[in-house]
Amino acid sequence: MGKKGIQSTDSINGHSSVGLLEMIVGFVLAEQLRLKSLRRVHGRCLWYRLRLMKSQQSIVPTLKKAALLFGWAVFIFLAYKVSKLDREYQEYNPYEVLNLDAGASVSEIKKQYRVLSLKYHPDKGGDEAMFMKIAKAYSALTNEESRKNWETYGNPDGPRVTSFGIALPAWIVDQKNSIIYVYVSVGDQILINTTQLFMHFMYKTPTMNMKRLVMVLTAAFEFDPRSNKEAIIRPTDNIEVPQLIRELGNINVKKKEPPFCYPYSLKARVLVLTHLARMEVSENIEEDQRFVVKKCPALLQEMINVGCQLTMMATSRGGFRAPRLTSIENCMKLSQMVVQGLQEAKSPLLQLPHFEEEHLRYCISKKYKVRSIQDLVSLKDSDRRNMLRFLGEEKYDEVMAVLGSFPHITMDTKLQVLDDEDSNNITAGSIVTVTVTLTRKKMAEVFEKEQDPQAPAEETNTEEAQGDAIKNKTKVWQNKHKGAKKAAKSKKKKLTKKKPVSQQQAKGDKAKQANGNVAGNEVAVVAKEEEEDLSDKGSESDEAEGNKDSPSERDEESDKQSDTEVDEIAGDDEEEWEALQQSIQRRERALLETKSKVTHPVYSLYFPEEKQEWWWLYIADRKDQTLVSMPYHVCTLKDTEEVELKFPAPSKTGNYQYSVILRSDSYMGLDKVKPLKLEVHEAKAMLDNHPQWDIPETEEEEEDQEDSDGIEESEEDDEDND
Repeated sequence: MGKKGIQSTDSINGHSSVGLLEMIVGFVLAEQLRLKSLRRVHGRCLWYRLRLMKSQQSIVPTLKKAALLFGWAVFIFLAYKVSKLDREYQEYNPYEVLNLDAGASVSEIKKQYRVLSLKYHPDKGGDEAMFMKIAKAYSALTNEESRKNWETYGNPDGPRVTSFGIALPAWIVDQKNSIIYVYVSVGDQILINTTQLFMHFMYKTPTMNMKRLVMVLTAAFEFDPRSNKEAIIRPTDNIEVPQLIRELGNINVKKKEPPFCYPYSLKARVLVLTHLARMEVSENIEEDQRFVVKKCPALLQEMINVGCQLTMMATSRGGFRAPRLTSIENCMKLSQMVVQGLQEAKSPLLQLPHFEEEHLRYCISKKYKVRSIQDLVSLKDSDRRNMLRFLGEEKYDEVMAVLGSFPHITMDTKLQVLDDEDSNNITAGSIVTVTVTLTRKKMAEVFEKEQDPQAPAEETNTEEAQGDAIKNKTKVWQNKHKGAKKAAKSKKKKLTKKKPVSQQQAKGDKAKQANGNVAGNEVAVVAKEEEEDLSDKGSESDEAEGNKDSPSERDEESDKQSDTEVDEIAGDDEEEWEALQQSIQRRERALLETKSKVTHPVYSLYFPEEKQEWWWLYIADRKDQTLVSMPYHVCTLKDTEEVELKFPAPSKTGNYQYSVILRSDSYMGLDKVKPLKLEVHEAKAMLDNHPQWDIPETEEEEEDQEDSDGIEESEEDDEDND
């Protein structure tokens, strides 16, 4: 049984080590294949070149590393196997060596030693090893201190500590050479001091321009060596940083406001500004620049979060100053600028490869007027080739491959009040839900549609179909009102059947109807008099009605009307119920599902690490320069994504014009803005006495009420009988 158990365990461990090796090799090969597939588009990107350089600078190739790792796996397996074997270990006992019982006297020990030494002495032809053991045992038992140690600790030398260790080569624990070192960032950790710094300056400067924003960003404690060990202040900074400051020009060096005047903050500011200007720097400065630039997107996201917190505090508390919309949007713009390595005023076309400042004059000429990525995409292929003839065929193909990988986002919005009876009626103070559906495609698909001759016709056909659908909807809407008018006419006919009206009275009624509200009141009085006359006539009028309209016909007509009304109400209720259920399902999916934040790699020529496409989605009031809904960071938009933005409707009635805004955190010039019109009505008055609320608190009260009702009825019956 024991041997079988050991064999099964050994086989399991053998399979697990082989499986681990296969998993690691598979991971490495998959990453190599992924990088190979991205080479055509991202081959010129800094992060891609750094990744390739790192793999080329490794000491041994990947396969040798895998073989070495396999050797270590075999070694661990053998060590585990050896640890399962029974080890024979014989403890040293001086009494057993001298063939004496424990606790023998000194005279007995000496006597036994003489006998055994004569027997095993090497000069007498005895065993030398045995003689040495006997001598050691005799020495241990005749020495008073050694004997006490033996009796107390079981060892003649006294207490001892056993330690075990394993020595690994230095190269295997080096992060650069470790193939199995995988780091997954759960979330960028921002220092609490940095968050407090951002909150202080965003509250102090509600309207923050780009220059001030860069100063606040680079004052983060992540760049201070006293707070972050990764940050470095070099002796050469005293020479290189002032030289870069002279090349940059005015960057508020003389400003004495702390912490902007501190050396770490000034250095980080210079590094960010040189990155945005695409300036060449020395190797030492370039290494520090990559460290600073990599930190900026996470710090800017934290600054946006701080701005949102201040906005919510200002909304909930009176007299609290909130940052302007410009400040928060500048944080988003700066994130785009840092990822692309571009200054704010530069053309978005410089995000593409092989585009330089001198090439822009071909694009912004009177003939083409191309100033944005969208303008370049909308050009015909022949015009685009002619405009970019300075690139050459190979470079042109590369530009088109990069441009085709850029995101093309469509944004659909739906406005509702999900928790209200009428989801389409927005009342003052109600919670409005805007469901935004984002669809991400590649620009290459837009090119394919343009190249397809049938595509424009299809687009126009879809637009015409949408227009026809809108017309049909209006016709249906008009038909509903026509149906209502017909129903009203049929009711009027019934009233005329109930009582014949003379021609003069009909003319008078028409004249009264033409007189507006007063005429309406008079018509109501006349109708009331008619009802009184009908009630006075009694059974005669009932008989007349019975002769003209039979009860069965009246019931059928009333049933039809009630059925149509019920169907319309049921249809509205079903739509509201489905919308509510969809909202609940979306929330449940958001709680249960953990979507990957790996979407699409960003094309960034100068960013030092691979960046994923993420977006900010929010609703803003451009007129008042305020946020209506807090920005939602969309990090999982791979193909489609549905996001709910909630905000309270204004407390005053009227028409409001908002904007649904989608901003990239990586690309410049690809933002989307969609208008959102809001018509706010007065809130419905709350009913003080509603029949639904007249419910007895307990069943006993209901029974007591029934009993009391029964007693009253019996008393009334008795009185009648009397």
